[in-house]
Amino acid sequence: MDNLTHTLAGFALAEAGLKHTTRFGTATLVVAANLPDIDGLSYLFGNGMDGLAFRRGWTHGVLAMVALPILLAAAVFGWSRLVRQGGQAMRWKWLWLLAALGVWSHPLLDLLNTYGVRLLMPFSSRWFYGDALFIVDPWVWGALGAGIALSRWRARRSTGRARSGTPARVALALSAGYALGMTVASRAGAAAVERQAEGGPASRTLAAPVFGNPLRRDVIRDLDGRYELGQLSLGWYPRYTATAVRPTGRDDPDALLAARTKDGASFLHWARFPSFASERTGEHLAVTISDLRYRSGNQRGQSWASVTVQLR
Repeated sequence: MDNLTHTLAGFALAEAGLKHTTRFGTATLVVAANLPDIDGLSYLFGNGMDGLAFRRGWTHGVLAMVALPILLAAAVFGWSRLVRQGGQAMRWKWLWLLAALGVWSHPLLDLLNTYGVRLLMPFSSRWFYGDALFIVDPWVWGALGAGIALSRWRARRSTGRARSGTPARVALALSAGYALGMTVASRAGAAAVERQAEGGPASRTLAAPVFGNPLRRDVIRDLDGRYELGQLSLGWYPRYTATAVRPTGRDDPDALLAARTKDGASFLHWARFPSFASERTGEHLAVTISDLRYRSGNQRGQSWASVTVQLR
């Protein structure tokens, strides 16, 4: 998910009552909720494919889920000793628990979208996908933001901690229920597509969530050599409409050469529905590999979710 969602999740957990457990409780939760995305710094080194190959891997996997909370808790504890301000007591056990809760919330949220996350790194580089929420979901923003605002408003008007944290807890529960419902809808939607689609069964079907509309899905069907693209409207009677057919291009000799390059291999390790397009200009040959999960781009498929390999 986007970093605003992670930040709101951290604040909501704090306002739900956890900020009262230890000094710097809110700061710890918010930083922890974003900490795995430190791997975004990889884009500052090498080229874009190096960053793409590293993202949502080491810092999102099981080893990081053990190491990052300890490192963050130690850093916050050390900072508290350095500044030595008065006020709420510093409790190491709670500091570590909050750091762990915030860090663990991050890959759980990332798992909900189509981008995926490598949960088992560094022991396995397998990608896991929830296909439930668009990477930016305004409904989650609204629920968490309202819960945080109402909890803070209540806290200013009342001394009761449990009562002031109720809106944030309700917002977290609603967001979890919404994510579960969207997960079920995507799975049921993919099954509905296969019942309605023509042209034979697909080897894979993705019913991907879209921005702002929980009742619509963008569909990709892998038909072994071509992709069928379409849209699905959810409701009592789901309706699937095929809109286009794209060749995968993956068996083209130029595509096979591009796939063996460093950038091509890195991109293909991340891509779920890769499409290849070759372009010759005089003696020069370029192959653009794009991922149809994020298919907005020019006619050659060039977008942020693509790489162009110069073969000669």
